Amino acid sequence: MENPAEARAEAQAEAQAATTTLTPEAVPVGTPLPWPIADSDGTLLFASGTILATTDERKFLFDNFHPHRGDLLDTAKQPESQTGHSADATSNLTLKDMHLTIGALIGIRSQLGSGAPMHPCRIIGFAPNHALFVTPPLQDGRILPLGLGENIEIVAIASHAVFRFVCTVEAVCRAPFDYVVLSKPGVIRRLRERKSIRVHAHLAVRFGIGETGDSYEGLGLAKSISALGMSLTASWTLGAVGERLRVAFCLKSTELQTEIETTAVIRNVQKGSAPGEPSTHGLELDQLDVAQQMAMKVFVFDRQDDVQYWSNGLK
Repeated sequence: MENPAEARAEAQAEAQAATTTLTPEAVPVGTPLPWPIADSDGTLLFASGTILATTDERKFLFDNFHPHRGDLLDTAKQPESQTGHSADATSNLTLKDMHLTIGALIGIRSQLGSGAPMHPCRIIGFAPNHALFVTPPLQDGRILPLGLGENIEIVAIASHAVFRFVCTVEAVCRAPFDYVVLSKPGVIRRLRERKSIRVHAHLAVRFGIGETGDSYEGLGLAKSISALGMSLTASWTLGAVGERLRVAFCLKSTELQTEIETTAVIRNVQKGSAPGEPSTHGLELDQLDVAQQMAMKVFVFDRQDDVQYWSNGLK
């Protein structure tokens, strides 16, 4: 007769093998993870070999995310990003209304590449007919190929707003230097900005203690985010005011999907009111490059209907 305990163990093993979803009992504490852990949308939460130091950290993981075996998760089945947004569609906005200046940052991608990342470049001139002259967008350090007559989506970041519009590639020039001529913008959509704006979020953020290091020690949850910082909740207090962390997270929005790895300064700390309760840290991201700055701003503007406003800087 089959041993009932062994039968139950085999059934549990088969059930676990049939799904990528993890249970708390399947995630070890104090020993290296044998596989990566990802959220249900494929976002990496813990790399293979990471050690969860305490049961509190494991509880935080399951309280705030939906852990899956990252090595088994079929990323091709990730839910598609939402294409709808709350931007004000204003058909009569013009190039002049955007108040763009020479050197203004814009992001470009093919109109056919919905969901693809945008590539940063800068405006270098304006024509009397409202055509734009821009530096060639770069991809992995190389000029992104653009075809004559190709329609491209553009996100332009001005001083107080982000604008979206479509242009047609009218010329790709090599002399006297590399530049691209874009047609007069089509219908322009505007997102309004206030410098103090922050929005609600639910972002998985891997963190490392200190400014230098090759790995991340833990996982936190960004519950709100601004163009330059975030409110990060973790299962333990990560440091004192003025100390630095390394952070890594992925921003997914209508225009951009950007992996960000940078450093942050702890500006304030709110410790849990009881042992085992999470701590919240106000972080200022202080080493963002141009593309990362654009991704942060666009992420915020895409969520303008779910905003909070800073009263005294980062919290």
